[in-house]
Amino acid sequence: MLAIADREFQAIQDEDERLTREARKSVQEGKLEQVEITPDALKTYLDSKLGADGRMANWSYEYTAGILRRLGFTDFKQIDECIAGYDDDILSRTLSGTRQGQITRFEVLLLAGMGENYIKSHPWHNSDWFVKSRTLDLKKFEEKGIKTACYLPPANETSFQ
Repeated sequence: MLAIADREFQAIQDEDERLTREARKSVQEGKLEQVEITPDALKTYLDSKLGADGRMANWSYEYTAGILRRLGFTDFKQIDECIAGYDDDILSRTLSGTRQGQITRFEVLLLAGMGENYIKSHPWHNSDWFVKSRTLDLKKFEEKGIKTACYLPPANETSFQ
């Protein structure tokens, strides 16, 4: 029985590694609609989009992937559509005066691409500090002439109708 269980576990592990390799390859090839939002795929996407950042811990990608799913994103094509046209470095410097880390720059890209929808859809939307902080960030964008959008992932569109 142990040998059978060991073989089954190994088969599951091999399949998981295969899926991870395929997701990385799809991101690198720009086949973003084929890539499920997982921590590893997110890291691969952000490394290619924003540049690698060795300071990021694996749990950061796990947490952020969960946020993305909660916001209604189901694949990286949607994320790419949301943040298209925005410069992570300019947005980061507008809000903080300096270039922030990869995940923070990604979050400000989402804020710019989704605008108020980011605040309303975010898991922390009931936290006063979060709403006030992100609303202030949107005002800073406006003051600097940065137009924000109101992207809403298809999985989340019915929430606001």
